[in-house]
Amino acid sequence: MKMFITGATGFVGQAVTASAMESGLNVRAVVRPASNAAGLKKWFDHSTFETAKVDLRDRKALVTALEGVDVVVHLAATKAGDFYSQFAGTVVATENLLLAMAEANVKNLVGVSTFSVYEYLQTKSNTVIDESAETVADIAGRDEYTETKLIQEDLYRTFGEVEGNSVVILRPGMIFGAGELWHSLLGSPLGPRFLRIGSSSTLPMTYVENCADAIVAAGERLMEQNSTVNGEVINIVDDNLPSQQEYAEMVEAVVETPKTVKVPWAVVKTVAGGMKLANKKLVGGRAKFPGIVVPDRLHARFKPLRYTNTKAKRLLGWKPAFTIAEAIKRSAEIERQQAEMTELSSDPSDA
Repeated sequence: MKMFITGATGFVGQAVTASAMESGLNVRAVVRPASNAAGLKKWFDHSTFETAKVDLRDRKALVTALEGVDVVVHLAATKAGDFYSQFAGTVVATENLLLAMAEANVKNLVGVSTFSVYEYLQTKSNTVIDESAETVADIAGRDEYTETKLIQEDLYRTFGEVEGNSVVILRPGMIFGAGELWHSLLGSPLGPRFLRIGSSSTLPMTYVENCADAIVAAGERLMEQNSTVNGEVINIVDDNLPSQQEYAEMVEAVVETPKTVKVPWAVVKTVAGGMKLANKKLVGGRAKFPGIVVPDRLHARFKPLRYTNTKAKRLLGWKPAFTIAEAIKRSAEIERQQAEMTELSSDPSDA
């Protein structure tokens, strides 16, 4: 089976490539012409690995690159910039890829989405967020990333409606790992310090290597005859998810973290709600505030909710290879090794 991986040079893409290679698959990794493929170099000499230097905006080149491919794992997306930048990098790029797949007669797609598409503001605290949970009701209060990922999911479904096509949509929670240990579900930068919001909410997280294994498993299951994952939406989170406080303590024990100011969830929620109400009454909702005090976005990151990976285990035959604690220690060690290599490469005495 040949797996075509977009976004292969990214944080998740490198892990998916590694998982696919270690699973014995043939891999064609998409590398944008201007990107750095150094993170994939360990695979360059393997006969089952190849790169495709192609821009997702170049449909003709994509059709050629898709020749002989069995399944596409679509990871590439734009997470920053204004709506138009993210629309181009996520939606337009996905449209182009799907059209190229149709022309190249590639029928199988693993579309990677995000937990960001779920509705949080209207969801009651301690609700279980599973695959049946409602997606965003009012996009106006959310960000560009959520909006473009919702549109992308619609594109995936439209692709799957074509006779003969197969698609599975994966929604990972917060993906963490080396270089991504201290993240936005803990809080937000506040000048020289970090504003820690809440302590007891469960974190919907998945270690990047665990997540990569689930993504590869989805591709393999999609290729099976009478696949049980075709048309499914599957959430990806790890086992025994920690609270914000538990996770922060584990990270603080192994790496240097920002100096923090802790604020209870209830306090920030009340402040954000008051600001929204005042904004609506005084200026008709036209005032712009940082995302951290926009209720829709605030609830999406910090609301106390519960999560399950039952469907992923049942349909994918997947089980996280690393516990959260093991993943944190593993990531810290990788960061340490990378720091040592950087120091050695920049040491003038080695010249």
